[in-house]
Amino acid sequence: MATYVLLFRYTQPGITTVKDSPGRIDAMRKSCRALGAELKTVHLVMGRYDFVGLLEAPDDVTAAKASLAWSSQGNVSCETLRAFTEEEFRGIAAALP
Repeated sequence: MATYVLLFRYTQPGITTVKDSPGRIDAMRKSCRALGAELKTVHLVMGRYDFVGLLEAPDDVTAAKASLAWSSQGNVSCETLRAFTEEEFRGIAAALP
């Protein structure tokens, strides 16, 4: 499975109902499982983003579906980054000309 870093920001409706966030995270985990993916961790962060998640998904299309599904609910906006493991990075670097 591929790894994705999810960078979330609350929208105005999302921050006004921030107390509902734990339930929304539970719903996110359930929707990931239905797509064949797994939301591994979620962390509240300080700075440019409000929280960060790690997603494992079989492919980019599945990760995009998950990201769009969460964003379409109107509580967050999500930036999704494909993350390569150290082992994957070593293989990529070794294959460079």
